[in-house]
Amino acid sequence: MQRQNPKADHVIAPQSQYTKSLVMEPFTQSLHFLLFLLILLLPNILVHRTLADGVTTEEAGQLRDEVREMFYHAFDGYMENAFPLDELRPLSCGGEDSLGGYALTLIDSLDTLALLGDRERFTSSVEWIGKNIQFDINKTVSVFETSIRVLGGLLSAHLIASDYATGMKIPSYDNQLLNLAEDLARRLLPAFDTPTGIPYGSVNLLHGVDEHESKITSTAGGGTLTLEFGVLSRLINDSIFEQVTKNAVLGIWARRSKLNLVGAHINVFTGEWTQKDAGIGTSIDSFYEYLLKAYLLFGDEEYLYIFQESYAAAMHYLFNDPWYVEVNMDSAAIVWPLFNSLQAFWPGLQVLAGDIDPAIRTHAAFFSVWKRYGFTPEGFNLATLTVQHGQKSYPLRPELIESTYWLYKATRDPRYLAAGRDMVASLQFGARCPCGYCHISDVEFHKKEDHMESFFLAETVKYLWLLFDLAVGPENLVENGPYKYIFSTEGHLLPATPQISLAKEHCSYFGAYCKSGDSKEKSDTLDVSDDPQETNGSKVFGDRSHTGFPSDSFLGSIPATGLIKQGFCPGLTHGQKYGITYLASEDVSTTQKESTAVQSHSVVVVSDQPTIYSPSKSQSNDNDAQT
Repeated sequence: MQRQNPKADHVIAPQSQYTKSLVMEPFTQSLHFLLFLLILLLPNILVHRTLADGVTTEEAGQLRDEVREMFYHAFDGYMENAFPLDELRPLSCGGEDSLGGYALTLIDSLDTLALLGDRERFTSSVEWIGKNIQFDINKTVSVFETSIRVLGGLLSAHLIASDYATGMKIPSYDNQLLNLAEDLARRLLPAFDTPTGIPYGSVNLLHGVDEHESKITSTAGGGTLTLEFGVLSRLINDSIFEQVTKNAVLGIWARRSKLNLVGAHINVFTGEWTQKDAGIGTSIDSFYEYLLKAYLLFGDEEYLYIFQESYAAAMHYLFNDPWYVEVNMDSAAIVWPLFNSLQAFWPGLQVLAGDIDPAIRTHAAFFSVWKRYGFTPEGFNLATLTVQHGQKSYPLRPELIESTYWLYKATRDPRYLAAGRDMVASLQFGARCPCGYCHISDVEFHKKEDHMESFFLAETVKYLWLLFDLAVGPENLVENGPYKYIFSTEGHLLPATPQISLAKEHCSYFGAYCKSGDSKEKSDTLDVSDDPQETNGSKVFGDRSHTGFPSDSFLGSIPATGLIKQGFCPGLTHGQKYGITYLASEDVSTTQKESTAVQSHSVVVVSDQPTIYSPSKSQSNDNDAQT
């Protein structure tokens, strides 16, 4: 019933006003109807507006602090309930030895502690490991997992603890972690003694390879060792580690199909493929990753060539835009229309390669699965659009979060902050346990399992924290520190220092010029990019085809400038190793000391006096315009 105007019985409007009201009434009713529709639609409009605008700077700061608390909830839970066992049982608040019994989670967490600026715990952890960890134990371990988690963790922490420029140097530190890393790597070397050069999957740290050890290994297991072993070679000046891991990569690549595809499992003695499913996920994923990253870190163009060829093949035969499938490596016939969670690293790798557009589309598809279940299951069937039977778990994997970080770094699109916020919410409400964060055994029902992998602290929370810190205005070692960093597949920080990235070029250092006969001289040209979109070792090529790389534009040539002197210069001091200047002309005696920032195979080498990064002091103001 329509409510009447109480004044209508007492006041008669003039004729003109009455006529006007009759004319305006339909318009007024229409206006009211439109306003009603607007009210109904307003929530959707507001939701769209929120997603479009992303996360505010203030909220990003709050999320960064929340992720920091997540790290310490899990780290403290491990230290109080599981240490020195390998990993935490977060539901029962206990511990277990899952790899070798050498405080795995602590070693895997070291560079995250440094990244968060926690000098006290970083120092105490490094000192404890240096005094208490030994590898002369009768344990059979995975070569792959031990390399990426333990060897990588030790090397990354060593490079931080030994360098004033990182702001986290430990005064009492005397290369204890580097010595441990060398000892561990030498115990892994027997695994490479095969006819193909591709290593066994496991090795006993005391006795070498067992006579009954399986001769079958995965492509990722044999081809994802180059960064850790290569860094070690360059730090201790022993090429054996870099050589055996490169031989393994070449051994795998030599057995590729005519389509330039590699399978999932191979016999390390015969070189025969025992599983010919080619894909970018399980059993193969990080093989692709380390091809590009080995080039970025070491400048070895052979890795670049293999990456270009294998990437082009993957995009041609595996890419069903925006998803990726598994195919027979010989015929390219689809054998497995499945998204598995390990594929989620791929958009991040594409950012490093400069192939942004397909990365954006693929990330959106992968994230839609996360949104549907709150997590990404190990397998999602693309034919039925359901969780694959037997692959319903989410073991706190970082890959989708890693790609979210890299895409935000490259595009600054706020949608990736919103995605990160959703991921934090899922972990907090679905995976948080009394003493840490639990595996999810079933993403459909969010069932928890009493286990927390060490990579949750090494990678998952690290990439989340970096994402939100980047949005706030970065105050961390990666964005503001003295070097550009390559992340290992375990998320460990490997800096592109001259000692690591220019070992083969070995520029002349002030006060340590190689004497005549110790080296040969070589002049090359420097290919320096002024691309304002370049971010931390990656270039954004907006108009390139995603199926291949033009050789004249992708990642350039090995750069050098002025006079390059080949060979090692003995007796370098710390400052000489980390403060680099090229000779301006061929006359060594007339060398002019200059502080130059040199672009070296997509990584930046700092100049004469390295900037000392202090975790407690923000340097973001000087870097915002360059990031």
